[in-house]
Amino acid sequence: MPIVKNTKPATFIFEDDGLTPNNVLPLVIYKRALDLDSGAPERTIEELFGANGWGQDIWRNGIYDYLHYHATVHEVLGIARGHGRVRFGGDAGREFELDAGDVAILPAGTGHQCLRSTDDFSVVGAYPPGAKMQVTRPTPENHAAALKTIPVVKLPDSDPVAGRDGPLVKLWRG
Repeated sequence: MPIVKNTKPATFIFEDDGLTPNNVLPLVIYKRALDLDSGAPERTIEELFGANGWGQDIWRNGIYDYLHYHATVHEVLGIARGHGRVRFGGDAGREFELDAGDVAILPAGTGHQCLRSTDDFSVVGAYPPGAKMQVTRPTPENHAAALKTIPVVKLPDSDPVAGRDGPLVKLWRG
């Protein structure tokens, strides 16, 4: 398991822009939170997420280079290698630099898009138990449907980085 070095995350809330619904819950970003095993950082992140109840449909890849969101499930992105510039919140959102050891936790509906990345950019994504992930593009029709599904997405029982007593649980349950 990685050493969790920083359990105080930054939070950001994005407004609904008419196409990307975003969420009233904050995007949560842990910067330089994980001390990763240089030999197998992807596996290290997968084990951490799984141990903290975010083991559904774990994947390894990058982040899509087009704007999208997930209206049926929350998502966690752990940066295993490299560096990427990612915009969260839709076209009117905010750009973030993400590096190995960073973790972003996106509430359902949060727009995201990789704007550029290093060749070695490697991301581990996962979801808490519940509905299956669906990639949704920002269109008027999808926005209308998402406004119905996002409010009923179940809140996770744990923080994918810090477990049941982690900051995410308190932040999202208020």
